[in-house]
Amino acid sequence: MKFPGRRRHKHYFPVEDKDPIINQLHVVDRLKRNYICGIDQIVVDIEAKVDQAFLDEFGLQRGMSQVIDNDVTNALYDRLKRDDMIDYEFAGGTIGNTMHNYSVLADSRSVLLGVMSENIQIGSYAYKFLCNTSSRVDLDYLQPVPGPIGRCFTLIDDSGERTFAISAGMMNHLKPESIDKSLIEHASALVISAYLMRTSGEETMTQATMQAVKYANDAGVPVVLTLGTKFLIEQDPTWWAEFVEKHVDILAMNEEEGEAITGFDDPLLAADKALDWVDLVICTAGPKGLFMAGYVDDEKKRETEYPLLPGAIPEFNQYEFSRAMRRSACKQPIKAYSHTAPYMGGPDTIKNTNGAGDCALAAVLHDLSANVYHKLNVPNSAKHEQHAITYSSLAQISKYANRASYEVLVQHSPRLSRGLPEREDSLEQTYWDQ
Repeated sequence: MKFPGRRRHKHYFPVEDKDPIINQLHVVDRLKRNYICGIDQIVVDIEAKVDQAFLDEFGLQRGMSQVIDNDVTNALYDRLKRDDMIDYEFAGGTIGNTMHNYSVLADSRSVLLGVMSENIQIGSYAYKFLCNTSSRVDLDYLQPVPGPIGRCFTLIDDSGERTFAISAGMMNHLKPESIDKSLIEHASALVISAYLMRTSGEETMTQATMQAVKYANDAGVPVVLTLGTKFLIEQDPTWWAEFVEKHVDILAMNEEEGEAITGFDDPLLAADKALDWVDLVICTAGPKGLFMAGYVDDEKKRETEYPLLPGAIPEFNQYEFSRAMRRSACKQPIKAYSHTAPYMGGPDTIKNTNGAGDCALAAVLHDLSANVYHKLNVPNSAKHEQHAITYSSLAQISKYANRASYEVLVQHSPRLSRGLPEREDSLEQTYWDQ
């Protein structure tokens, strides 16, 4: 486990940096390892540049995420191939991207649940998915199916608007009996997306997801939900609010999804409203940066050393140096918020926004997992006198998530090919030292 961010303090790398004399007394000790678990619709992302006429030809609504049947899928793919319009083909999926990026950042195990074609041919979509997924992502629990995995077409027009056309294949046929109860109960977090609830007919993904959520809720394992798309939430925001309040501990969203579920277009107010339902909120807001909101016990709060910021909630970042806690673990819970502007003001040229939010969530999950890892191996550390769910403060996590998502924005792939650089050549070290 790599520890997140770039901090220098007494808790940094506390497991490896032990006294050499003490090490000799515990040579047989092995570090305890933890993992996070995610459920996803296993898909391959296919990206192409198109115009409105192309969307009209295949009956696609601009800017929306929509499911298409096999006939439309084959015609669409053949047309893209014939006219040489495909720019990139990547292993994809919201949670698949998040698990991959987590394992790259943390250099640690994650487990991906879903389906996989039982007969895999070289060059097939399933083959491409496996080839482009980190070896740190455990795929042993995938359920074999007698058919293709999903394909997600990301069609980008001249304005940069993205239209998603999804060919389901067998991706929604994960069965409840394929969910390993022990695997979920011993995970540091269970990560799901709103897309998993969009099934019909004989598809069993929703039932399997709810089975995993029940296991996690019963075992006290944090359930992390990423909302995925505003169009799905807008269909029934009341149902989603009730689902989040009943089953979810950590909510990840962008400002549009936040408005869809809370009714507030201001990302800070949306995050504040979401705290009525969950313990921790991550809200990405494009060029505005990233907002985080959580709870801390009044006696454990830590005031910021940064200037207090104006906003819909005046001086909202007053306690952003606090580590987030579950509301139920606080004797006197108070809300804490943080905001970080885009790293370096954002890239000069954004090559791809698909996956930036997934990477930001992966960084947050890295911090949560690092806290569990540290507690497993140094349970008597003063760091754990506070029953926090994060290793770092909200301010540091926000910076780390921004920095990680920047790496996706400046590349075409939604997945990281390597961790963050050891040295920042483009920015002074004070970005992390603050």
